[in-house]
Formats: sequence, structure tokens, C-alpha cells
Amino acid sequence: MPAVPLSIAAVMVAAIGFSTSPAAAETTPWRLPVNSCGETGFNPAKEPPGPSGPLIPPTISIPIPYPDFQLVPVPGPAPAPPTRVAQDLPADPCADPCPDLTDDEEPQPESGESGSSGSAGSGSLGSSGSSDSAGSSSSGGSGSLLPKIQLEPRPETIPIPYPGGPGPEPQPKPPVEINPAEPGSLTPALAKPDVEEVRLVSQLTGHGSENRTDKRWQVNGTDLGIMWESKPGEVAIAFGDTFGKDWDPPGGRGGDWRSNVLGHSTDTDLSNGMTIDSMVQDSRCHAAEIIDARHINNFETTTIPTSGFAIGDRQYLSYMSVKRWSLIPGMWYTNYGGIAYSDDDGQTWTKDQHAKWENIFGARFQVSAMVPQGDYVYMFGTPSGRIGTIGLARVPVDQVLNVTSYQYWSDGEWTPVKNNFARPIVEGISSELSVRYDADTEKWQMSYLDPIGGSIILRQSSSPQGVWSDTAELVKTADYPKAYGGFMHPWSTDKDLYFTMSEWDSYNVYLMHASFN
Repeated sequence: MPAVPLSIAAVMVAAIGFSTSPAAAETTPWRLPVNSCGETGFNPAKEPPGPSGPLIPPTISIPIPYPDFQLVPVPGPAPAPPTRVAQDLPADPCADPCPDLTDDEEPQPESGESGSSGSAGSGSLGSSGSSDSAGSSSSGGSGSLLPKIQLEPRPETIPIPYPGGPGPEPQPKPPVEINPAEPGSLTPALAKPDVEEVRLVSQLTGHGSENRTDKRWQVNGTDLGIMWESKPGEVAIAFGDTFGKDWDPPGGRGGDWRSNVLGHSTDTDLSNGMTIDSMVQDSRCHAAEIIDARHINNFETTTIPTSGFAIGDRQYLSYMSVKRWSLIPGMWYTNYGGIAYSDDDGQTWTKDQHAKWENIFGARFQVSAMVPQGDYVYMFGTPSGRIGTIGLARVPVDQVLNVTSYQYWSDGEWTPVKNNFARPIVEGISSELSVRYDADTEKWQMSYLDPIGGSIILRQSSSPQGVWSDTAELVKTADYPKAYGGFMHPWSTDKDLYFTMSEWDSYNVYLMHASFN
């Protein structure tokens, strides 16, 4: 924890990704990326200085929540059998495979009428959309120095559970297999990574990206980009909440909402970008939601992937079940952290009903990064939101789905599940954690967003429990003001680290490269 108390305002500013320190010089020229098809994308870097606006905004909106009662069956209905459609992309990368689905229709207003548009089935992450109708206002007006106060009614879902049907078929509960406590030891601290240069390589997703995900899979807005080696020669990349053609920037909101989508890549030369070869589809040119969610605010708003790994032919995906987003930017509350698995190269996934870490009193391992190495899978985890510390657990590779078999690192010992209290392994708070093991150097690397310092940082260690090195800065939010993430590519080396970065306003994913001395 920081040595001095932080004001609530500082935490709110830091949580959304702004730096609380003076802005540093730009490291990326301000230019909009253009793909090889001539389509303009987004630039997550800080915009150049423009004309100064008023210090006091002309309008201040005050949200006024009102109850919106919603009946929720418990258990919920069993998910429908997934539909999967094979990939069929044209040879010409600039050709649109499904113009009938992805292109906007030409407006045809009738005589004497003006066209109007709207979208249905939309979702919103962390904030509600603006309302065209205001309740009442006071002060302000033409020529007034005082801002106009606008009351903005917003529905607040209040779920009312009631007995549902049989629900999903119950899964057998694994036997209790407690691994006894074992002593461990810390390894000497390594020097902090010597970062030479960090650059933005390319825009991975959205309009104007080389992958043209908006045209190929109706992925117009998305975030995260969590990567792991799904099988030799292939990398899987999982994205968070995803929106289609009716994506409504800035941020994550709009129509065609999917809680998560999954792509695959075989690209080995990342110096000019990362090609996404395919995505799991449920219909033509439409990326499928692979981990289902109830999509009910204050119950289960969404399910977000946090890490992935493969053991043999089975792939695992850790995820968090988000109960609701907080009014404080960068904060959320989870129901639990869980594990899903796939036995068909990520086409379909099963949420394990017992591999869960319930969110009791702010429990750790709500947001986890899991890494197999040797005889164990190591799980690094934080509580929900962006004000938690990092704990560590491990489990034998053949017991990943048995929560009773996990051991937690605490005071120099791997303790059994009954003593589930993992001590922090590094100082400070973190978010969007990513961990990888580099077999060539036998070093561990850990990257995460430091919301207080306002940067995506990197540490290294000779062991998962540490001692971890001091932090090296990868990305400053002074340069990329609403950046978050920092998920490392599994084929990175000790000289070249590739990682994904998300940016909130453009709500898309970018590939970054860090070189080391």
C-alpha cells in the first residue's frame, strides 16, 4: 500500500487510467494509423494541444437512479448448444466478406421526413448512456458563468430471484484432496528490467486495423487481448466485452454485446503487427461469445476472461463473473473468479461449476493470471477492482479444477486451502495482471497496470513467489491517457517483449513492443 493516504479524488482519477503526476513528454507522434486498405483507425496516444476550452463546463449532468425491478430465475436456463460456423475469408484482405451484415444501409428518407436511427439490444460497461431528456435544470443559460445543472434519470436494476427450472446439468464434484503445507524459499531479487524503448506497433482490432475485425467478425469495439500458446505454432487471443456495428463510443457500450470473444494467430513476425487468422464464429462474420453470461446488472452483468493456458489438448480460461460496475471509474464487484475449459481448440467452453473462488469479504483471486510451469500451475490473483494486491497460489497440473488441492503462498510456506490467506508477493496495488515464464532465461515476468503511479509496469523474478524486482515502466498514461491492460505475448523473448494495450475512449486493442538492453 502507498506510504501516504490517497484522496478519493486521486483514487478515482488513477483508477480510470490517468496519471496523478505531471504529464511527461509524448513518446508517440500524433498520427492516425491507416491500414493497407486505406482505412483510418484510432490513435490511443495523447492528442496534441488544441484550443483551450472553458474551465467550467456549460452543463453538469447529475445521474438520478430509479429502481428497475427485474425477475431473475435461479438457476438460470441451461445455455443453448453452441452453433459454430467455419471461417470463410476472401483471398483479398481488403474485400468485405459480409457486406450485407457489416456495411451501413444507405439512408432513404421519405419526402418531407428526416431519417432517424437507433439501436436495440445494447449494453453499457461502467456507465449509462446519456439521456436526451433531462428532468430539471437550474442556473446557467446563455451568457451565464454558472453551468447548467441537468438531472439525468437512470434505471438501476434490482434483481428479484425466483425459483427457476432445472438449470444446467450438475457436474460431479471432485473429491477433497488437500495437499499438505510445504516450506518454500524466496530467490534473490533480480535487477529491474532495463527497458530501452517502447513503441506502438499497430492497432489490432476495430475499424482501420490491419485485421479489419469490424468487417470480418463484427468486432467494432473490444478490449484486453489476453494471449497464450493454445498449441504448438498457435496463439489464442481472448478479448473482453465486445460490441458490433452499433458500438457507441467512447468506451464500451452499444449493440451486439458479447461478453467475450476468441481469436487465433499463427503470426511469428510481430514487428509490423499481429495477424488474427480466425475467430470462433456462431454465424457468418460474427465472433461468438464463448463464456456465457446472464447480462443482468447487479446480478451477473458480464463474464470477463483474465488469463488462459493449455495443458496437453485441454485449454483453460480463467474469468471473472462481474456482478456490477461501480460508479467509481475503474472499480467493479464480482460474484466469483472461475475457470472454464475447452477440449476442441477453443471452439466450445465449459464453465466448471466447482472451480470457483467466491467473492467473500473482498477475497483475492477474483482476477487471476494462471501460468503452467513444471509440475504446477501457478495462479496470481487480485481482488475485484483496481485497488487490490497480488497473491499467489499453486496446484498440481492434474488438479487444476479441484479448488481443495490449491496451496497458497504465505509467510514462506505453501499452505493448504483451509488456510486460504495468500500474503501479497509485491508491494502496491495492481490491475489487469499478466504473467509469463521465459524458458530460455528461466525468468518470470509480470506486467500490470499501476493505477496510482499511472503506468503499465514490468517486474521480473527467478521464482513465482519472488523476490520480485523493482518496477520498470512500459507505458505512461501521461502519453496514453486512458490506457490499461498490458497482456504479454507468449512468444516474447528477454530482448523483445510484445504486449497488448487497451484504450478506453477508442475501446480497442493495440500491439506494443518493448526492447531491452
